[in-house]
Amino acid sequence: MEVAIVTVGDEILAGDTRNTNAERVARRLHERGATVARMLTIPDDRELIAEIVDDWRREFDAVVVGGGLGGTHDDVTMGAVTDAFGRELVLEAEVREDLLQQMADYEGVDRADLDPDEIDLDLEAWGATPAGGRPLLNPVGLCPGAAVENVYVFPGPPAEFEAMFDLVSGEFGGDAVSETLATTAPEGSLTDTLAEFRERFDLVVGSYPSTEGTNRLKVTGRDPDTVAEGIEWLRERVSTPE
Repeated sequence: MEVAIVTVGDEILAGDTRNTNAERVARRLHERGATVARMLTIPDDRELIAEIVDDWRREFDAVVVGGGLGGTHDDVTMGAVTDAFGRELVLEAEVREDLLQQMADYEGVDRADLDPDEIDLDLEAWGATPAGGRPLLNPVGLCPGAAVENVYVFPGPPAEFEAMFDLVSGEFGGDAVSETLATTAPEGSLTDTLAEFRERFDLVVGSYPSTEGTNRLKVTGRDPDTVAEGIEWLRERVSTPE
């Protein structure tokens, strides 16, 4: 399964917010055997988001989009995804009720005593999702996400993003497997060895240097036995910690 990740936010591009969501979801997708084929951060630009989502939903098995949800002026992601599918935004009954229950909890009143006409919240702005899609109620926050065909839209706050991915994590998978080998060899000394490895094996090998400990070689493929063979081949040719 090939997955593309799109994170949205001017604040990420300005360096004001770390892009931890992309890092975490990539790791979790990899743990499930999926392959992250693309990763991109773009601004809060509705037209650009729609263009990227429309292209990538056709190219990859799934697209994960994070950030830019809510009812403020720069929260344009849900509308952009709606545009990508040529649909309309609608406030589903289950989302409306969830928002009202959250407002009741916030105000410390029973839901039955909450008058929707008196709350200070634009339910449409905060809760509308693409028509025909599957709303994803937010387990730890206000704004819902959505699954529209093979596109998954999550809120930007990391706790909400992570909790919402938990709701659909079982829908991601694949047969990619990886093994890692620690080495004391400097990365520059591995050029010839890794070149020979790539000629010999139909595997992906990555070299990850560290300034605080041993370097790492990571081998990825679809057959566990072949990956294990590749790791053993490297182990015989590079220095490893004692």
